[in-house]
Amino acid sequence: MSELPLGAPPVPEKFSGTQPDHRGDAAGVMIVEGKQYSGSLITARLAMEFGREVFGVPGNVTQEMSFAPNQLIKQGAKLVTSAEDVIEELPTPIRAVLVRAEEVESAQRNLLAEESLSGSQKTIYELLNVEEPRPIDDIVETTGLNSSVVLATLFDLEMKGMVRQIPGKQFSKVLL
Repeated sequence: MSELPLGAPPVPEKFSGTQPDHRGDAAGVMIVEGKQYSGSLITARLAMEFGREVFGVPGNVTQEMSFAPNQLIKQGAKLVTSAEDVIEELPTPIRAVLVRAEEVESAQRNLLAEESLSGSQKTIYELLNVEEPRPIDDIVETTGLNSSVVLATLFDLEMKGMVRQIPGKQFSKVLL
């Protein structure tokens, strides 16, 4: 968001700090371009301080305007190559509105996917939640499964698109 008119060139004088701060309104910030000492990195840092997601669209490493997004990706920002990369990180209610998923269809897809799981896969999948990621140590302790089995099973579930890993070795279900 900006107070500037559409098509206004991004010159530093126009970004003085007197503009209203909209960073707190957003679910996340996507950095598409920015030089090494650009305001993009400041915006990303502030978004992180506000507890917001930071996304980066990778750019050509030989272009100075690609420094900011590439640096942020290197530091752990979510790599974005399509809209789905952003949508999958949003809270479930927002995702549901964006993809216009009907709850009945989603529940049926989840049920069908769950029926195709093996013993350890089913045990771990049923333990996980869409909204609250669970640390791997908690999964191992709760299931009583060996950590190697848990890691291998979580990897299989990730490959099937049923589970996602959150930074800090935490896992959650994916809304199918």
